[in-house]
Amino acid sequence: MTTSLCTVLEDKPSGSDINAIVQGLLAFNQTRTNGATPEYLVATVRDSEGKMLGGVVGAAYVSWLQVSALWLQEELRGQGYGSALMALIEEAAIQRGCTKAFLETFDFQALPFYEKRGYAVFSRLPDFPPGGARYALTKALQAGVTRKLLGG
Repeated sequence: MTTSLCTVLEDKPSGSDINAIVQGLLAFNQTRTNGATPEYLVATVRDSEGKMLGGVVGAAYVSWLQVSALWLQEELRGQGYGSALMALIEEAAIQRGCTKAFLETFDFQALPFYEKRGYAVFSRLPDFPPGGARYALTKALQAGVTRKLLGG
């Protein structure tokens, strides 16, 4: 019996299809990373009723923290909440054995914020988005520095 295969661009991909692809890649990666899997980390800012006003999402994986998203409502920016969120997620990553961090940002997002926190640009992709730039940054994680920012 011969099976016919086809490739298709999914116009409206389902969440389950996306998840299947990601899970397949993670399973493959486990065979190359001694069984390691990402440990997702989330820190949030919430009001007294529990409404989320911002947060950061990352993953501790193979000794690295990869920050994938940091967002705060406009009125909270510049008040130290972003630094507090980053300190929390960095400390959590250190506790899980991470020694370095990686993230990406556009030029219209938070490049100066990350640089103030000790992140260094190692790659600049011009014209992404058109007329702008996308940056990749890394940082060596140090428990004492992060704990100091947390007030510990």
